[in-house]
Amino acid sequence: MPFLPWNEIDTVLLDMDGTLLDLHYDNRFWLDHLPTRLAEIKGIPEQECRDMMASHYEKVHGQIQWYCLDYWAETLDIDIMPIKRELAHLIEIRPDTVPFLEALHQSGREVVLVTNAHPGSLSLKIERTQLDAHIDNLISTHEFGVTKESQLLWQKLHARLNFNPARTLFVDDTIRILDAAKEFGIQHLLAVDNPDNTLPNRNITEFPAVTDYRLMLDDILANPVSSNEGGKHAE
Repeated sequence: MPFLPWNEIDTVLLDMDGTLLDLHYDNRFWLDHLPTRLAEIKGIPEQECRDMMASHYEKVHGQIQWYCLDYWAETLDIDIMPIKRELAHLIEIRPDTVPFLEALHQSGREVVLVTNAHPGSLSLKIERTQLDAHIDNLISTHEFGVTKESQLLWQKLHARLNFNPARTLFVDDTIRILDAAKEFGIQHLLAVDNPDNTLPNRNITEFPAVTDYRLMLDDILANPVSSNEGGKHAE
């Protein structure tokens, strides 16, 4: 279990897919379901669709287009949302997520979702999980036109939320995004070692990593945010 100095953390920024929600839905949709459905709709061989999409993925990986349903709808010339809904039954909140979020709130911390997911994906997942009931603020990086991989996003996010990087924890399942947060100056970083429950743990070593948030609940609750901490929004 990673050690985090909860007495030094006021704000918690959280990724969504693979961090609060199981990543199995997204992996299955993008790598399997969409190429299969595209082949059916277009009447072309499935392997041809898989190769074409793999090429597209490589071109825009980490950019806003990678996450943008509008981009994929235009690029593939199909309506993405109905196809996403075909697999919506696979959208699942991690079993340790709600206890974690409740402990963060109970201890007085500000909890903000920061996802690269397109607003359409975000809405579908909120509809399926009611995740918004446990979070103070929901932010899709599409509002800013850049992703969490970009320093510009972190600058814009800081201007929006006015958080203190020295007293902020950021949790994500993607190493390159954690690297970007570290470069910006986020002091406390946590990786998710098991984003997809159908795959083995990844044994991340670059950052402290967690497989079950429930192991941190006692520490979180034992270190509530004090009203006289001062400096939550200090620079």
